[in-house]
Amino acid sequence: MASICQRAVFSAARRQIYTTSFRLRTKVTLGDPVEHATGLEKRELLAQLAGNDDPYNMKAIQRGPGTKDQPTEIPSAFDSRIVGCVCEEDATSVNWMWLHKGEPKRCECGYWFKLVYKAPL
Repeated sequence: MASICQRAVFSAARRQIYTTSFRLRTKVTLGDPVEHATGLEKRELLAQLAGNDDPYNMKAIQRGPGTKDQPTEIPSAFDSRIVGCVCEEDATSVNWMWLHKGEPKRCECGYWFKLVYKAPL
């Protein structure tokens, strides 16, 4: 009797499973990133589309003449900004200084810098 019960249990456990592979061949695309973006990310993407690849002024600025009459202008939306000057071409350190609105400042190397207002993004 035990062998009949065992056969019934094992035959139920040996059922075959049939599978098929099915591949959906539709092209899935996401919408335009500008449509999905919000807040600052959207402002940044719109600025890049308008041709401004540096909307936050994070890239290095090349020094101008750097005289007291024609200082290098540093854009900022705030009243002060920290500026780093690489005084010599082969220098291994950066000379950091605070630049305040309305006060041109001279670096240790002799170049002058001036803060200029730029509207925020």
